[in-house]
Amino acid sequence: MLEGIPCTWMRGGTSKGAYFLAQDLPDEEAQRDALLLAIMGSPDPLQIDGIGGADPLTSKVAVVSASRRPDADVDYLFLQVFVDKAVV
Repeated sequence: MLEGIPCTWMRGGTSKGAYFLAQDLPDEEAQRDALLLAIMGSPDPLQIDGIGGADPLTSKVAVVSASRRPDADVDYLFLQVFVDKAVV
């Protein structure tokens, strides 16, 4: 049973969102997206059952990991979680 997933809630400028380590999320994209929808509370216009803020500016996700590329230290994946649709 999954007890929790580490997450940092961060604000920058006009937006805020959840930051996850890639290693803490499923490798398969469809499974990852389904999990992120559940975490954010989508699809629900109010995102009552999740950590999303019922607005596109507060329903963002970043997935970070150490890069395997020699010319980069970090890989950063930005994902916009729709509020009222099951779309990432």
